Amino acid sequence: MTFRVLVDAAAVPADRGALIRYVDGLVAALDRAGTDLAIVCQRADGERYAALAPSARILTGPLRIANRAARLAWEQTGLPVLARQAGATVIHAPYYSMPLRSGLPTVVTVHDVTCFTEPARHDPLKAAFFRSATRTAVRHAARVIVPSKATRDELVRVLAADPTRIDVAYHGVDPALFHPPSAREVRHAADRLGLHGAPYVAFLGPLEPRKNVPNLVRGFVRAVGDLPAPPALVLAGGTAGARDAGVEDAVREAPSRLRVLMPGYLAFTDLCGFFGGATVAAFPSLGEGFGLPVLEAMACGAPVLTTHRASLPEVGGDAVAYTEPDDVSIGEALRALLASGERRRALSAAGPARAREFTWEASAEAHVVSYRRAVE
Repeated sequence: MTFRVLVDAAAVPADRGALIRYVDGLVAALDRAGTDLAIVCQRADGERYAALAPSARILTGPLRIANRAARLAWEQTGLPVLARQAGATVIHAPYYSMPLRSGLPTVVTVHDVTCFTEPARHDPLKAAFFRSATRTAVRHAARVIVPSKATRDELVRVLAADPTRIDVAYHGVDPALFHPPSAREVRHAADRLGLHGAPYVAFLGPLEPRKNVPNLVRGFVRAVGDLPAPPALVLAGGTAGARDAGVEDAVREAPSRLRVLMPGYLAFTDLCGFFGGATVAAFPSLGEGFGLPVLEAMACGAPVLTTHRASLPEVGGDAVAYTEPDDVSIGEALRALLASGERRRALSAAGPARAREFTWEASAEAHVVSYRRAVE
């Protein structure tokens, strides 16, 4: 069966976080696999997607869809028109929402269901949107793609979704961006942060409530507060969701002798050196649909500390250290890792090997199976 897939990359949010790495990695792998592909994107992204997927047909939407409300309205009217003009057989909506009257089978990616299970940890307006879009996808999409078995199980439990219409497609990791770094890459990333060779604990992600950053800060203080030469804590990332006001409170409460840096977003090209140069990469999240930064830090050879919550054990396996999400447990687990070079070296060796099991080629193959099922 031959079919043409239209991927709605215009839905990628402006924060350019983990979602863009999902869409970028997926469309590039689909293109390499020879998938008949059309990509709809915002005008500012046209050249980038043309470089990522040279064989794909690139379609740009109107300028107004840079506005989120306008994009959602255009998704229901303009996107179906472009899909028909492109001769698409199936539409892939990679970010929850979908066109309802396109006349084509539509596959929707639902990244997590924490807006249902942890509603207080989301911005109320965004949570309402995600809940509505997820319910719509469960009812109307030909297939729903999720990035982990844990997310599939939660979707079935929370919304009584039909498990026979849900496909699991794990994310991948781009080895060109995420690999054990050279000394130069480590030095460059550290110098950009003003660390200049000083040890540090790394975190990457939006500073939103479900990331559990206040407890990470308090756990860090417990772990290193009495050390004569403590590492710094680097909280890299932006505010894609509801910003956790507790982060600033926890940072203010930390002793002044401890360095806590909040540099905002880092360039993609710095992430390899940032992760690989860290003494520990810590992600004590309360819930993830997949946990892409955990996988990327593993690929860079960082000793990773995370939690047993949701999908994270599916990603980390035996190649990461685990903690409960409270600050006391984080402090104890972080202290133990910082004290044991042997344990960190073992995790540094295990991480890249585990990460190699997650490829964008395998993810693209699972997506194509879902597209085919939707068309059939």
